[in-house]
Amino acid sequence: MRHHGASCLNKMFSSYPDEWPGAGLLLLRAAIGTVLIDRAVSILLSAHDLKLAAIALVALGAGVLLVAGYLTWLATGLVAIASVWGILFWPSAPTIDFFESRLTTALVGVISAALLCLGPGALSLDSRLFGRKEIVFSKSTSRK
Repeated sequence: MRHHGASCLNKMFSSYPDEWPGAGLLLLRAAIGTVLIDRAVSILLSAHDLKLAAIALVALGAGVLLVAGYLTWLATGLVAIASVWGILFWPSAPTIDFFESRLTTALVGVISAALLCLGPGALSLDSRLFGRKEIVFSKSTSRK
């Protein structure tokens, strides 16, 4: 059974590390994902700016995807691009800053870029859906 995006994920991630490296990737995903979810919910509950609310919705979606380890390449790419965009092009004094400082925004971007390069790890939905598969050969009948 072939899933949508499987070829893209297979090209991006040659392996899904397990054991300690996989646990480390899970910790990174969970850390950045929960920070994104926390900040996004906080902004959504108090946002009066439609642009900021839209960014918070994207961050919320990316955070949920990262915690689950699903479509990690998309979530980390969005967060990394949004972080760079926020640092370079966000007005110098926004009324409500998403991460309260450019340094925190840069850290979120760097962690997301690292996860984009490393992949989600074996403890992820991506690994279960798109990772290594066991090939089972059945006994073939002899041809005449």
